[in-house]
Amino acid sequence: MANTALEIIAFVVSISGWLLVSSTVPTDYWKVSTNDGTVITTATFWANLWKTCVTDSTGVSNCKDFPSMLALDGYIQACRGLMIAAVSLGFFGSVSALFGMKCTKVGGSEKAKAKIACLAGIVFVLSGLCSMTGCSLYANKITTEFFDPLYIDQKYELGAALFIGWSGASLCIIGGVIFCFSIYEGNKTPRMGYTYNGPTSVVSSRMKYHGGPDAKTANPPKQFDKNAYV
Repeated sequence: MANTALEIIAFVVSISGWLLVSSTVPTDYWKVSTNDGTVITTATFWANLWKTCVTDSTGVSNCKDFPSMLALDGYIQACRGLMIAAVSLGFFGSVSALFGMKCTKVGGSEKAKAKIACLAGIVFVLSGLCSMTGCSLYANKITTEFFDPLYIDQKYELGAALFIGWSGASLCIIGGVIFCFSIYEGNKTPRMGYTYNGPTSVVSSRMKYHGGPDAKTANPPKQFDKNAYV
């Protein structure tokens, strides 16, 4: 019962992390920068994996999509690939988790379901690592440009999407690790026909099969009867 509740908690945590990671991909504010006037903010510059935009003080946004995938910077292409891989792995992990949980009626025997749940945990961990790597790579590029005194272009700061991605990645990794422990619980099934009770059980077995007191009582030796041959 406790193991089933633990699997349900792991499933909820992993699904929550996967949803956060999925919502990070189309989120606008991966990096943001503002131009402040004397009274109000005159313009807000922001960008994500797909476009770059500027919003003026009236709330009107002008966006420009990246013209070509092949002309993009390498870190944006890498982040796109990692985030898409994280979303895809999270989907397959969710399906595997449904088959591997003990509270479901599909997936086969308990031992087979434990292996499927462990596989789901590994997939969720990989999903979290992909998301974590993608967000960290993007953040590293932002901080490198921000603290570079020779960089003269627009400098950005970390956007809200990065923190959402890190949170979702952490939840995926935590839920995946919990799922991996379910295979340990599935292998704790006792053997049929023999129960180990310590040294007493071993000594008793040896005495039974090697002429001990139990063996003499169970099968006493036959005595030779002389009158039977007269």
